[in-house]
Amino acid sequence: MIGPDRDPLDLDLVHVNVASPAGAYTVGSASFFRYILRLGELGLPLSIADQEAVDVLAAVPHALGPEEEVPFLSGPGWRVVPAQGELDWPVLEATPERLRSAFERAHSLLWMHAARFALSAREIVAIEQELDEVYGVLLRAAAAGVAVNISYVA
Repeated sequence: MIGPDRDPLDLDLVHVNVASPAGAYTVGSASFFRYILRLGELGLPLSIADQEAVDVLAAVPHALGPEEEVPFLSGPGWRVVPAQGELDWPVLEATPERLRSAFERAHSLLWMHAARFALSAREIVAIEQELDEVYGVLLRAAAAGVAVNISYVA
């Protein structure tokens, strides 16, 4: 389980790639990964809508993980696409609107429960900056009418 009680150095080399034909961004913040992408692992009480948003983000696959570990998941506006060849990797493919909604809900949940995790000012600033960059990629993808792919490497 990834949570606030884990050694913060465990995830120092995590990079989350958000890409579309309209632009891309690589998130390098371990806090973003821990508290946004893996928010569902933190044991928060979630409504059905919150759980759906958290499930989208939890489905983001490890780009270099073993093929047999890539789940075949999908939901409204998103799906996990397995690697299509030797030089490919699995991604979560989603509409920009669906991803934005999931990120916004995770963001809201995190701030609602931030004191519980004793987030530092540095972590808060890093998460906010990374979300702003990701929202920019999603905005450009929505304007171009294209899907967004997201995966991570650790």
